[in-house]
Amino acid sequence: MPGSMNDSMRRPRGGRWRRFAPVAVLGVTLSTATLFVVPAQADSTLPVDGGALAQQWKAEHDSPAPEYPGRFPGDVDVQFDVPITMSDGTVLKANIYRPMDATGHPVTTPLPTIVNITPYTKFVSFIADVAQSIPWLSDALLELINRFDFAGTPFDSITDLTKVLGGGAGRAFGADRKIVQQGYTYVIADTRGTGYSQGDWKFLQDRETQDSTELIDWAARQSWSDGKIGMTGISYSGINQYKVAELNPPALEAIFPIEGSTDPINDVALPGGTLGAFGPVYIALVDLISNFPDPIGVLLGHLDLKWLVDRVNTPLEFFDLILAALSLNVDSIPQPLKDAIAPGASMRNALTDYHPDRIQVPTFAYGGWQDIFSSSNARSFQNLTGLGPDRKKLIMGDTYHANPGAHLGDPGAPPRLDVLQLAWYDHWLKGIDNGIDTYGPVVLKSQNGGWRVIDGYPGQPDIDYRRMYLSGAHTGTATSVYDGSLVPDPTSETTGFTVSPATGITGLCSRDSAVETIGALSLFNFCARDDRIHELGGLTFTSAPLTEETRLSGTANVHLLTSYENVEGDWAVTVNDVFPDGQSMVLASGQLAASLRAIDEDQSTRDGDGDLIHTVYKLTLDTRQPLVPGQPTAVDIAVNPMDAVLAPGHRLRVNVYASNFPRGFLAPPLLFDGGILNALDPQHILLDGNDPSFIKLPLNRPLP
Repeated sequence: MPGSMNDSMRRPRGGRWRRFAPVAVLGVTLSTATLFVVPAQADSTLPVDGGALAQQWKAEHDSPAPEYPGRFPGDVDVQFDVPITMSDGTVLKANIYRPMDATGHPVTTPLPTIVNITPYTKFVSFIADVAQSIPWLSDALLELINRFDFAGTPFDSITDLTKVLGGGAGRAFGADRKIVQQGYTYVIADTRGTGYSQGDWKFLQDRETQDSTELIDWAARQSWSDGKIGMTGISYSGINQYKVAELNPPALEAIFPIEGSTDPINDVALPGGTLGAFGPVYIALVDLISNFPDPIGVLLGHLDLKWLVDRVNTPLEFFDLILAALSLNVDSIPQPLKDAIAPGASMRNALTDYHPDRIQVPTFAYGGWQDIFSSSNARSFQNLTGLGPDRKKLIMGDTYHANPGAHLGDPGAPPRLDVLQLAWYDHWLKGIDNGIDTYGPVVLKSQNGGWRVIDGYPGQPDIDYRRMYLSGAHTGTATSVYDGSLVPDPTSETTGFTVSPATGITGLCSRDSAVETIGALSLFNFCARDDRIHELGGLTFTSAPLTEETRLSGTANVHLLTSYENVEGDWAVTVNDVFPDGQSMVLASGQLAASLRAIDEDQSTRDGDGDLIHTVYKLTLDTRQPLVPGQPTAVDIAVNPMDAVLAPGHRLRVNVYASNFPRGFLAPPLLFDGGILNALDPQHILLDGNDPSFIKLPLNRPLP
């Protein structure tokens, strides 16, 4: 029967397999592992750390479960490789975790169910689960990691990455057995075309979203479910939560997306019309792990010939489109790629067709300022217009994609992610009045300061948008291609600055490189936390020293009057906090392929002066505007959201570059459209009093 299990598929209760499984899986894990390698607060009833209520949430999560203790800590029933048949006949595979009583039998009481639908495979999730659930192993692992505390040293970025486990994100990636033992069923399913699920990978397209709704409905109808469903997951598994929540399935009561996105095309696929290195590498890795059968399924004798045929037919999903993007000019782009990225196409809709305003499901979101999805993460609270502040929450940490939740649970920081998840589910799935609805609603980690609680982000009452103008006056504060000024009033200067894409090679040592490598290059503090090496290849424009503490909070836009020697251009900008000792710390960045500068006015926001303060591009070949060499051309470059406090004596700096590898670079059809020999032609910024170049910044007071 579709979606059911026969006795051969069910792990024997209390039998030899349950005793053998942790040891066997640990062996498989070890052999397989090499393949993967006090700020001002809003009028809130709870402080950043949640106060006494958060201590209750933590105790609820961490304390032994009174009703479903199992025989030992972490003892839950796991049914491996359960087949679930979709409406088109495709079979997805899932692992199902259920609590057990003190005698080792799965409980029969219908319970709320948590669903995680992942392309990273349920087997990898099980590896993460085992590593965190076997008492002696998890304790030893955490103790080992905690020993690597390099705080206060030049290597403290290592600690920022290793702190991810202490922040609770690991349990959201795997299966949180502590949540299971508190009275929940946990379902982790392989996305269609990945892991051990049949079919071909649909990559967030409509068929995949339909799978999610069908899986939710299936879970709600099982005998072990009380019909109330929550969702969890990180990255891709956060994106699909937003996608399915837009449809508001009747059984879906709450979601908890960690580092999800509601705007993948602008976040990571084509930021400003440029390509990033992350996308192709990510697709290759998912393709790689999806071509291996689930080891536990194989051990159990679950040989799926349909799965094998599907993988043979589609071993390298989407690589045809990646190869098509290597065309040497726009006119030679193969038609299949043009069709895939055309407005209305299923593939393009997977990256652009998001409607968070339709979501009625209570949503708790986590994002990081240095995450690849930081832009839509930071705007998620504002965009969830169908939810009140008690039904939507946002935490923004100063983290990368690889270390969500790092330092959560530390003194003065928000509670751990696993603690918050359980409290969120307890409130919305079990109806427990635990106060989680009064937390926040927005909790931010300032990029160069502490945590704070506010009522909304962006768009705070004490923030106004102000122009700061580019000037040719030297400041003597930067070593760059040109050291210019950032001033509060327009100038009558008529001059220009030239920058070459070739000098942008310094971008390899930058905060953006750390972002694109999901935090790997953040290990090099001299690149990720100090932009001075990167600045050697760009133009710098620096303000006078600040005399008062100033908050910078929201999105920004850089408006430039430019000129070119080719039909295409590539711009990248950063907004930096410059310390008195010269350290230049990136707060936010943006990039733009100049020919794709057409603004989507319906999605963008302008202030009362008509200046862009949130910039969205159309990003279609039909709206592409090739440049005319020598003709002045105005461009607007979207800058990602930020939240920072600039201390007295610090300066604000805007850097401008002509390339930004690996974070965002011109695709070959754009790069070579004017001829291969012209790909590295220099680009120019023009200063003209009639059309000044400036940055529009969200500030709580004017800059000097």
